[in-house]
Amino acid sequence: MSDLAWVPQSCALPTEERPLRVAEWDALFSGRLSSVSRPQPLHLRLDLAGGRGTEDRVRDLVERESGCCSFLAFTVTPGQGLIRLDVSVDQAHEPVLDALAARIAAAGEQQ
Repeated sequence: MSDLAWVPQSCALPTEERPLRVAEWDALFSGRLSSVSRPQPLHLRLDLAGGRGTEDRVRDLVERESGCCSFLAFTVTPGQGLIRLDVSVDQAHEPVLDALAARIAAAGEQQ
């Protein structure tokens, strides 16, 4: 899934930086993903294994992603040994959430 055609034009991250950002997310998912669910069509829920620096890493990525992709809404909730990351979109950006879910599934398969 190296093709980034699914990234919407409304993303303000410079095109040349997109593969690097995607790689950061992929590394987080492949190294920390505990579970993923889709409680609603426009809502993705990820549980990431906690650990030293994990919450800071997640918050840093979320902050940077929010700066370029305002159509993504993130909620980070630390818990006992895990970090819950909820990602929501509006109806127009459901395909982006679908693509994100597919990337996460692929990262999980590589574990």
